[in-house]
Amino acid sequence: MKRNISSHLQSIAVIGAGAVGSYYGARLAQAGHDVRFLLRRDYQAVKANGLKVTSPDGNIALDNLRIALNSREIGPVDWVLCALKATSIDEALELVRPCVASETGIIVLMNGLGLEERFARWFGPERIFGGLAFTCINRGKPGHVEHLAYGSITLGHYQNAPAELETAAALWAESKVTVTTSPSLMRARWEKLCWNIPFNGLAIGAGAITTDRILADPGLREAARRLMEEVIAVGNADLASGSEPARIDGDAVISRMFELTATMGAYKPSTMTDFVEGKPMEIEAIFGEPLKRAQLLGVDTPQLVLLTSQLRTLNRWMNK
Repeated sequence: MKRNISSHLQSIAVIGAGAVGSYYGARLAQAGHDVRFLLRRDYQAVKANGLKVTSPDGNIALDNLRIALNSREIGPVDWVLCALKATSIDEALELVRPCVASETGIIVLMNGLGLEERFARWFGPERIFGGLAFTCINRGKPGHVEHLAYGSITLGHYQNAPAELETAAALWAESKVTVTTSPSLMRARWEKLCWNIPFNGLAIGAGAITTDRILADPGLREAARRLMEEVIAVGNADLASGSEPARIDGDAVISRMFELTATMGAYKPSTMTDFVEGKPMEIEAIFGEPLKRAQLLGVDTPQLVLLTSQLRTLNRWMNK
């Protein structure tokens, strides 16, 4: 597949324009791209007043955006930025399909493990990229996004092809988003889980608390460390089973996760926010799939087993 590697004038469909999708779509629109947003909840607000983003990297106010209530109105584009919640993965095929042409690239900007595999089966592996956002973003009132801190994205290609990865990175060249690339998408996914699993999970399990309280409590801090160690063990086993040479540097990753979290203040992780608001939580993608791989690979993960069981129970109770 030969894709246009120009960083300018690309057409982009944002599928899943919640806080994350709206923020990164707004940054791409600010950089001059033709960005089209699939909106549901915020459609009328954005149609009337535009999209507003408050951010330490500079506020954004976008009027006269191309917005749509269904993907067919958007049509084929150069790139799809899929930022759906993992709980909506079963809807993703039909939402994305109308936007895909022969050379369309798809960036899966979602939390969890095993998502790119689904997109690769649907659309072919050569066009699939993973996007891992490390950011603090909340949804405000309709049509408003509150970007609090960070905002970088790590990109990986499903087949780990360097030329394709260069193409995806070029899309962001003129934006205010810091983009790094990973030669191993699988390793990048597991490293992101080293934050998502302990901090999303413990924030819920400890009673809907913020990340600063996890760090301040010796027992919870140690629980977070043990969970990270389990995730790293499974991740490295998964990389080995996939014949990938990359490995996770456990000590370095654990230190980085604690250091970054310490700068976030009283942050509410996204899964904990869903829990508080009574919404379905991304349990299977963030916790269930890693646990499944641990069991298949014979890696003992007692902390992950217990946490996943608790979260599945809470999720069932909430969605009866």
